[in-house]
Amino acid sequence: MAEFSIIIISYNRPGDTLDLLDSIARLNHRALYLKEIILVNNASTEPYTVVESYLASRSDLPVEYLLAPGNLGVAGGRNYAVPHSSGKWMLFLDDDVVIEDPEFLSKLSIATKHSFMEHRPLGALGVKVRYFDNRELQVTAFPHKDFEHYQHMPRFLTSYYVGCAHVLLREAWNAAGEYPTDFFYGMEEYDLSYRLLARGYCIGYDGSAELFHKESPLGRTPRPVQLSMMWVNKSKVAWKYLPSFYFVTTACLWAGFYLKKSGFNLRFFFSSLRKIMRIPLSIKRTPVGADVMNYLKAVGARKWF
Repeated sequence: MAEFSIIIISYNRPGDTLDLLDSIARLNHRALYLKEIILVNNASTEPYTVVESYLASRSDLPVEYLLAPGNLGVAGGRNYAVPHSSGKWMLFLDDDVVIEDPEFLSKLSIATKHSFMEHRPLGALGVKVRYFDNRELQVTAFPHKDFEHYQHMPRFLTSYYVGCAHVLLREAWNAAGEYPTDFFYGMEEYDLSYRLLARGYCIGYDGSAELFHKESPLGRTPRPVQLSMMWVNKSKVAWKYLPSFYFVTTACLWAGFYLKKSGFNLRFFFSSLRKIMRIPLSIKRTPVGADVMNYLKAVGARKWF
């Protein structure tokens, strides 16, 4: 029985989106594993004629092509797409990844059936992501901060998943709730990860299923406005779910990170700082329990930044 719904949120990348769809079309046993593909055009300003023409010529691909009512951001786009899907597992893919292994879906199916923990069912799963250009592992898409220690492990438990390629159990999504609507860009995966753990699920990684990301090995330099949103959102996550000490360390260390990465751009620095200072007054804390804190310690989670 087909168990996977692939969800793609695309913005101004018609060529990359076409490459991704074509790579999905080449996968073996699609009818066995793939229930549907939900493709959301997130109010792109570039024409998607090439994508629309391709879909019209590939009636064998079970694609539902949706036009978002506006640019909903990453989190909002995913929230918009999920109700249109029905698979047991939801595979979220960035629109600039490609799948080269024809057995990707069969390997992913096996990975989701692995028992990572006796008392916690699998709620989310990360896969191996390599750079498209040089084939090296993408550190920023690796779901553990201790990359040197974990990079060669074929499978492990972790505390979060990475947005560009991950699988979510629909049952777990329904239990934990959708992505926060005030997270337009960045850190929404951390927010949902804590809620998945709080609902009794675990988060795993399996490197047997891999794909390739067209992000440059030199990395993308986020604009100051993107860094600002990441700083504010990561501070929100720390405030909501962790002991208050970690809210302070996260806000302070991310301040330094913002200044370094933005080239000391002050335009958004002080506005972000004001937003962070208002977090304790505007957001209710829902800290995770001792069982989740023990889980985070067991899997070597980094909580302070």
